[in-house]
Amino acid sequence: MRTSRTSLSAFAMITAAALALTACGSGGSSDASAPAGKSAGLPTTDVVSSVEKDGKAAALLPPDVRERGTLRIATSVGGTPPGSAYLEDGKTVVGQDIDFAQAVAKVLGLRLQRETASFEAILPALGSGKYDLGTGNFGVTDERRRTIDFVTYINDGQGFAVRDDSKLKKVTDFRRLCGLTVATGAGTTFEVTLEDNKHVCADAGEKPYSVKTYTEQGALWGSLQQGRSDVVMSTINGLRYAVEQQPGLRFLGEFHRLDVGFAFKKGTKLAPAFQAAVNQLIEDGTYDRILKKWGTRASAIDASRISPPEIKD
Repeated sequence: MRTSRTSLSAFAMITAAALALTACGSGGSSDASAPAGKSAGLPTTDVVSSVEKDGKAAALLPPDVRERGTLRIATSVGGTPPGSAYLEDGKTVVGQDIDFAQAVAKVLGLRLQRETASFEAILPALGSGKYDLGTGNFGVTDERRRTIDFVTYINDGQGFAVRDDSKLKKVTDFRRLCGLTVATGAGTTFEVTLEDNKHVCADAGEKPYSVKTYTEQGALWGSLQQGRSDVVMSTINGLRYAVEQQPGLRFLGEFHRLDVGFAFKKGTKLAPAFQAAVNQLIEDGTYDRILKKWGTRASAIDASRISPPEIKD
């Protein structure tokens, strides 16, 4: 990776400060003082501007959208990279989701009107029509598919991380968490999964684990560093990035894989065009360049799908 290693405390403070300053901000120009290709440890190499419009994919757009030429997109910002995050200027949003959304928009000949929103607020807002689509590393689950349509673009999933001094090894089932405090993001599939499986410890006659949720990643990692939590559950790619950037952490491995997709209101007519655009990016090599930039080639998919069934282990 391009980033130099920093302390966990510094990471948490920077993340929290960025969120406090820019929670309602929108995209702007990048920091001119940053070295070429990097800023605040995040890669900024341009892998999207060369993408060209594809007439066949664009023809799949609903006529009103094609005529309007714009889409309203909500982006969850402030998570662990490669998810969306702010650069040092406190305005420019970068991340794997940003690159994918911009690349798809270019294939379809559209402009994105981006707003930042909290992770837990985006999916409900899609149903109300406030946004046309949302990004936030949204895992495709059967529960979500009841009210949301997805167009997949990567395969990520669930994993765990701990401090180096933890005795916890690879988590293969929830009994290994019994008696521990697990930190995770509010409104995520991780929170739902943890709550749904709390009974496992009681069923085995062991002390249940407790769950602490955080809306800010800085607070989440701070809880692990300061011993208020014993283990973090989050995205596989996000945990791998965090462990590489922060000394004193250890990735415990993958727990459960999930497809990840652009999220839309149920019954959207945008899905076929977005699916065709993602597949075009895979074909022309842009897709691989985005994954290489963010170090996530292990999350590559062969082809985009519309609202596939949840992956079951």
